[in-house]
Amino acid sequence: MDKDFMKKQPVFPLIMSMSLPMVISMLVNSLYNIIDSFFVAKISDEAMTALSLVFPVQNFINAVAIGFGIGINAVIAIHLGAGEGGKADKAASQGLLLSAVHGVLLTAVCIPLMPVFLGMFTDAENVIELGVQYSGIAFSFAPVIMLGISFEKIFQSVGMMKVTMMSMLCGCITNIILDPVLIFGLGPFPQLGMRGAAVATAAGQVLTLIIYIVVYFVKNMPVKISVRELRPDGKLMGRMYSIGIPAALNLALPSLLISALNGILSVYSQSYVLVLGIYYKLQTFLYLPANGVIQGMRPVIGFNYGAGEFGRVKKIYSTVLGMCAVIMTVGTVICLAIPSQLMGLFTENPETLLIGQRALRIISAGFIVSAVSVAASGALEGLGKGMPSLLISLLRYIVIILPCAFVLCKVWGADGVWWAFPVTEVIGAALSAVIYRKAVRTE
Repeated sequence: MDKDFMKKQPVFPLIMSMSLPMVISMLVNSLYNIIDSFFVAKISDEAMTALSLVFPVQNFINAVAIGFGIGINAVIAIHLGAGEGGKADKAASQGLLLSAVHGVLLTAVCIPLMPVFLGMFTDAENVIELGVQYSGIAFSFAPVIMLGISFEKIFQSVGMMKVTMMSMLCGCITNIILDPVLIFGLGPFPQLGMRGAAVATAAGQVLTLIIYIVVYFVKNMPVKISVRELRPDGKLMGRMYSIGIPAALNLALPSLLISALNGILSVYSQSYVLVLGIYYKLQTFLYLPANGVIQGMRPVIGFNYGAGEFGRVKKIYSTVLGMCAVIMTVGTVICLAIPSQLMGLFTENPETLLIGQRALRIISAGFIVSAVSVAASGALEGLGKGMPSLLISLLRYIVIILPCAFVLCKVWGADGVWWAFPVTEVIGAALSAVIYRKAVRTE
């Protein structure tokens, strides 16, 4: 592998070659999320509601894993671009160790808190019990999630996107196959219901991690993981956290947003809470192709930044912005064309279907302009600028949308929450452009 290919190849073909495996992986991953929810919805509406209420905490665990992984990815890519291979090795080794520690801590904290957390949003004992069943198993595998995503980011940092695609595909496909088998007890397998969905998810995550470990020992990677590099390096760890913590908060903020919006919508009816949960499942499918492009961009923009190729950094950003806009245009068309079919994947309740169709049509009005915020935030993370990226996410998920939702629901009822999404994306895009230009101008 040419170690300098990220600063030599033409930008658009390079971004495509780096992003396409990730787009495919993320699409399959989002398909898994859709299918997982589809089978859970077949258990009962209560099961789907429980899954929706567990989602914020589950998303928080993933956010910590991915966020710190982004920190590992950025530090490795920047050091490789600067020709500092030893520091890249140290970042990979210490990043894996810290990720394992994060996983153990999250398992110990999240599982005991789930009954209380679920009780904040529903009085239905069955919903709480189903949520506890699912989370008790799923959250036990937080260390596996942390290590798997850290390996993913390490492989991505050196441009080995096809390895991450293969690993994610194998894990997601395993999950998809096991979902109906374990939930409904097909063949010789017992009927585990909600627990079956959690076991299927855990099995996919374990397989993904195993594949990464095997490939690492088989392939000759530019970055080496070594016990000798585990001696703490405060400056290096601080840099990973300075990128990883804002990145994790970026990803965790939607969990806080969902919980806050659940509180607003629960005043109207549980149907609105269910619709919001379904929307975020669909959003995973709609936004993940764009996030796949962002994942492909991060190591490229970080490597070129480390190498001092600032003109190329600008071109990389503008190319990715255009790609994200095209993807979100497709998402808008889909939501406007077949909202009833999308909602029908998760519920057959006529009231919920009607509410969901209207919600999708309103929310999708902000999809295209959101490409600015998504691209700017991802590029800033790749450049090692965690705080400006976090500021963009704070604007989108807290500062703008929550006051908008609160005010607009006073005018239009529950529909005001849906209208808060496109209003936020328009304002957020304008502010994101300013933040990005100001952050880059300091170079």
